Amino acid sequence: MGQTKPSLSVVIVSWNTKRLVLECLESLERSRGCLPLELILVDNASSDGTAEDVQRQFPHVRLVRNERNLGFARANNIGINLSSGEYVCLVNSDVAVPDGCLQKMLDYMEEHADVGMLGPKMILPDGSVGQSCMQLPTVWKCFCNALALDSLCRGSKIFGDLMMRGFTYDRIEDVEVLTGWFWLIRREAMNQVGLLDDRFFMYGEDIDWPKRFHDSGWRVVFHPGAEAIHHCAASSSKAPIRFYVEMHRANMQYYEKHHRFHAVFGFWLATCLQQIIRIVGYGFLYLVKQSVRSKAGYRVRRSLACLLWLTGLRTQREAQ
Repeated sequence: MGQTKPSLSVVIVSWNTKRLVLECLESLERSRGCLPLELILVDNASSDGTAEDVQRQFPHVRLVRNERNLGFARANNIGINLSSGEYVCLVNSDVAVPDGCLQKMLDYMEEHADVGMLGPKMILPDGSVGQSCMQLPTVWKCFCNALALDSLCRGSKIFGDLMMRGFTYDRIEDVEVLTGWFWLIRREAMNQVGLLDDRFFMYGEDIDWPKRFHDSGWRVVFHPGAEAIHHCAASSSKAPIRFYVEMHRANMQYYEKHHRFHAVFGFWLATCLQQIIRIVGYGFLYLVKQSVRSKAGYRVRRSLACLLWLTGLRTQREAQ
């Protein structure tokens, strides 16, 4: 008698990304023939007909319709609580999963019982490799990022390569953070670590959760042998300034949760400095280089909105 294949539940959260959600589900369909696969879609009150089209084209998908946008973490937790697989895979709605990707990831998890979270290589639509790993943030690393020292001294241990720009994504590696676009989670580990912290609306939870896996003794691993295509920021691109401010708010939440007051203040100071430098830099480009005026103007507005929120001159909603 052959060995029973591990069961897998795939949870997808959607918000007004109908075309990409349908492409994502279509790509996952190709894996159903060789894997015991449970598909769960949690729709965060999309207004573009996502839920209706999914129900019509993929009737076997378990569909949850939220009455309002509950955010990434809370919606994923709803899907996780409905799932039954030995492994749970959280996949962004703007990801296409090629044949063999899930099988390679499951095989690795089955062979390495101490791995709690696994992530594949991100392939962007143009064929380049996307950034899917990072280091846990510290105040020093945030200051280096604000001053662009991590970019100027790429790979330097001194200047804190927060975004791991020196990492070549060509080897299996234990990492501190796997960004939340595509995670394979061992249920045994998740039962110990707990669900996503739904106090994070969007962003921040993908730093918080890997840290909690580490703190509980589970490995977090990047696996380049498995690849998936990520279209990137399909939901956040619909309200970019709002989500930019939300990203920094979530990072502040993370610091407040895991660090003492002096570290929270240091992060706030580094983030303010980062926004001021970008306002000045992009403001200068706006004045002197007409070819980039539109892009520079947008980035000035984005950083100004964030700075106004950081300094309390506007609420988060007003800053958007």
